[in-house]
Amino acid sequence: MTLLQLFISFLQIGLFSVGGGYAAIPLIRNQTVDIHRWLTGEQFMDLAAIAEMTPGPIAVNGATFVGLKIAGLPGAVIATLGCITPSLIIVSLLAYVYRKYRELPVLQSTLAGLRPAVVALIFSAGINMLIQIVFGSRGGIGFSNIQWAALALFIAAFAVLRKCRWNPILVIGLCGAFGLILGAAGVW
Repeated sequence: MTLLQLFISFLQIGLFSVGGGYAAIPLIRNQTVDIHRWLTGEQFMDLAAIAEMTPGPIAVNGATFVGLKIAGLPGAVIATLGCITPSLIIVSLLAYVYRKYRELPVLQSTLAGLRPAVVALIFSAGINMLIQIVFGSRGGIGFSNIQWAALALFIAAFAVLRKCRWNPILVIGLCGAFGLILGAAGVW
């Protein structure tokens, strides 16, 4: 019965958490703390922090962690499957429709219209991340608040990605290593 409850709870979360991972957090809390009482409020806060830190979508990470805590490895698998099933079905249906009707001018026009919006969203997210990294939480955007080490690391990473065409995974790893070194040295 617990495995079925895990599946149904995370199926609902996967179906109704439109808007990304942060939109899923209140739904996960409602299911795990308020309805089923699988977690305490404090345990949920720990879960949210871990789910945000680990690679992958927050809802999927949360489902895996809750399932593991409640029913071990089978619980982790069942909760994760419940969380991803709605997306799997919706994307499969969209792929079918796209493959069947991809030559229609109306579909091509729609996709052409969406491309600039997608580029703008990605650009906006990148700029927001850059501002947060370079200016940090020191009280706003201003010359005196620039974190010079972070800015230098960004410029170096951008340069080797664009000019030298290094592998992005290598650049991410190197930036992480430099971040650890600079953090240990007290630069940030």
